[in-house]
Amino acid sequence: MQPRFAGETALITGAGSGIGRATAIRLAEEGAAVALVDRNEEGLDETASLLPEGCRARIYVVDVADEEAVETCVEAVENTFGGISILCNNAGVICEGSWGGSHEDFGDWLKVYEVNVLGAMLFTKYTREQLKASGRGSIVNTASVAGIRAGAGGNAYSASKAALINFTMTSACDFGEHGVRVNAVCPGLIETGMTKPVFDHARSVGKEDKLGSRAELRRHGDPAEVAATIAFLASKDASFITGQALAVDGGNTSSLNMPGMKI
Repeated sequence: MQPRFAGETALITGAGSGIGRATAIRLAEEGAAVALVDRNEEGLDETASLLPEGCRARIYVVDVADEEAVETCVEAVENTFGGISILCNNAGVICEGSWGGSHEDFGDWLKVYEVNVLGAMLFTKYTREQLKASGRGSIVNTASVAGIRAGAGGNAYSASKAALINFTMTSACDFGEHGVRVNAVCPGLIETGMTKPVFDHARSVGKEDKLGSRAELRRHGDPAEVAATIAFLASKDASFITGQALAVDGGNTSSLNMPGMKI
């Protein structure tokens, strides 16, 4: 069977670690050429080293919140690969102060929104024509269960992910007539660099077994599980799916799931 993404080029932001890295590996394994974007050059180099032999790949060190840098990056990717048919907006941040509730710092809100929302908007804006020209373009945004319901993240982070989910829906409306699909994945608790403090703390106090305990599957997730969902949404297997936000959370958002409710 021919790989699902043979002859296609995927641009993946946040590719230097976590879900972005897992997505790059998964799409490359299925035949895609990959443009790896991140601020962390060392992380990008490591991701590139993990790609399957023979994969066509290039790294781009870019701040996704810098419009000029994004425009330049997209042009460079087009010149190198000849066009983009898949865009994975995975880059995201959570500021240390963004868990502070209603008294969160304005600067933290601004930084979170610049990366989590405006970064996705900019890459969508500048890849628009290439995606349309591909004849089957697909965008997959990495949002979060924090954008679906309260309690999964701080105020700024949660609000930014809710905005990204809505941006996914409005973009699906904008792109639909051109045959370009736009969807989002909403990961639950996944072990990545962003969630490392949570995992480190749980392990340090002997509560590793509690990680993911609020999910119906009673465990946390792995980046590869989210990447598999992204690959599905980006593929022709999801050809009639657009404007959707799919939770990849072990069932966490399927019930009230409040503290103390699980036995």
